[in-house]
Amino acid sequence: MVKKQGTNAGGDTAPHAPSAVALRRATGRLSTAATTRMEADLPWFADLRAEERSWVGQIVQAGIRSFVDWYATPDSSHKSAIAAEVFGSAPRALTGVISLRQTVDLIRLSIEVVESHVDEIVRPEDSADVHAHILRYGREVAFATAEVYARAAEMRGAWDARLEALVVDAALRADADDAALSRAGALGWTERGSVCVVLGTAAPQRPAGDLFEDVRRSARTAGMDALCGLQGDRLVVVLGGASGDTTAAQTILDHFGPGPVVAGPLVSDLHEARRSAQEALAAHGAAAGWPAVPRPVAARELAAERALAGDPLARQFLIEQVYAPLATTATLADTLTAYFSAGQNLEGAARALFVHPNTVRYRLRQASSATGLLATDPHDALTLQLALVLGRQEAASGSDDL
Repeated sequence: MVKKQGTNAGGDTAPHAPSAVALRRATGRLSTAATTRMEADLPWFADLRAEERSWVGQIVQAGIRSFVDWYATPDSSHKSAIAAEVFGSAPRALTGVISLRQTVDLIRLSIEVVESHVDEIVRPEDSADVHAHILRYGREVAFATAEVYARAAEMRGAWDARLEALVVDAALRADADDAALSRAGALGWTERGSVCVVLGTAAPQRPAGDLFEDVRRSARTAGMDALCGLQGDRLVVVLGGASGDTTAAQTILDHFGPGPVVAGPLVSDLHEARRSAQEALAAHGAAAGWPAVPRPVAARELAAERALAGDPLARQFLIEQVYAPLATTATLADTLTAYFSAGQNLEGAARALFVHPNTVRYRLRQASSATGLLATDPHDALTLQLALVLGRQEAASGSDDL
């Protein structure tokens, strides 16, 4: 028995065959018409490089060929391969050249071109059926397009995460050279002002990608840039455009897990981030020595604990920023010493100094103005006493060297 033309392997008539043949013969003409329409109707198409226009043309041709095959196939096995057939002819890099919106415009235009030429290509009795299939095919391609861009976004997100980790690591290791700054710029870093490093325990059971995005969103709301990294269970955030250490830390506080959240001092730019990070790391490690530590806390508020833990930067800070202002006026250092020796009792200090208690009170206010520390506050008192000890040791060591 001779098989009739237009039947499938099972002997059933393939009703789409004649129109599919006609459409396949017209593929070149349809592709040319689509390209002409793109040049006329899509302004961005003319701005592409020749190679990129060629990629777009390949997509259009592949899309038209794919529709013809899709229409001609009686079963649905071909439909799952639409993404590969339409977009496989162009490199994935094209998703970084034209946007999802532009791709949708491109697909819509191609479908319109096919629709506008159908009636002159297929048999009149098949026209309505072909138009119906074009609508269905447009829906399938739309889903395929979304899938391609979603996968590209996932890949780009994974690359950005690796790039961000490199930038944060470079900043913490004082390797933030021009290459690191360029990478930071690719991640949206705008170098808008002072930089500080904030760190603490990462929120438990939070995927890093979600956590970082939440931190960046909070930072952007406050007018800052943010670069994030994980070091073990510790979340490290480099903030740009910070107006104050604890002020900046407060804006992202909710994204940290339990325990101390420490803000390093403000530095001028990303090149100097290592200094802020170094102090923040030392403070975070020493924070256990202050049971009532505020959250967040500035690294320099933990200068006493850091100095006791052997941090040389904290010792230097206490000598230069706390002891030195007191030493310029001998009565301030002597008054503080008498005050602490008397168990923080004004009358006892006044008797030891042979002055009126109001004089002691006045000098304590002067000391607070010079250092920013209150002798009446338990933690500030510890910092002041340690600064006096370290400063005098340093002064004595300097005298011995002479």
